[in-house]
Amino acid sequence: MINDQIYIDKILKGETNAYTFLVDRYKTMVFTLALKMVKSREEAEEISQDTFIKAYKNLCKFKGDSKFSTWLYKIAYRTCLDNLKRNKEKYCIDTINEITINKIKSTDSILEGIERKERAEVINKCLLSLPEDERSILWMFYFEELSLKEIIEITDFTEANVKVKLHRARKSLLSIVEKKVEPELINHYGRR
Repeated sequence: MINDQIYIDKILKGETNAYTFLVDRYKTMVFTLALKMVKSREEAEEISQDTFIKAYKNLCKFKGDSKFSTWLYKIAYRTCLDNLKRNKEKYCIDTINEITINKIKSTDSILEGIERKERAEVINKCLLSLPEDERSILWMFYFEELSLKEIIEITDFTEANVKVKLHRARKSLLSIVEKKVEPELINHYGRR
């Protein structure tokens, strides 16, 4: 894989066309994060554009202390948060009750009965029910496979805060899955 720094250096020397390479490389990553956070394809596209414009304008500030993708992810994350703050009333999310360890085990066994494709669709729908900070941290950790260090850098949360949010997000996701999936399975397969 070609090092991003080669293209960054070209851009900083005036070869603006080199930015196309970075946009092409990271457009899916940025769009996916935005879509997971704002839940609107149109807004996610707008956020993606804003992210790449901000990154381009601030490219001279990128020092290489972290990977370019982490730096860009941070810009995308902040742009999403700004969008959510501006449109706060659109994103009212119900609070989620805490669940017990027994319910977590029960949810795991419920999910074993769903085919892989259906499971992915159910998890995705349930993931969208989480508050944006929990949803984005889960997404970064499990789907983008970012390290805790990268998530901390992107979100500016402390390590303890990221771990707590990740733990809460897992429990909340399982609770949502249980509420949405269990009644459907009981109706479809009957009570065990």
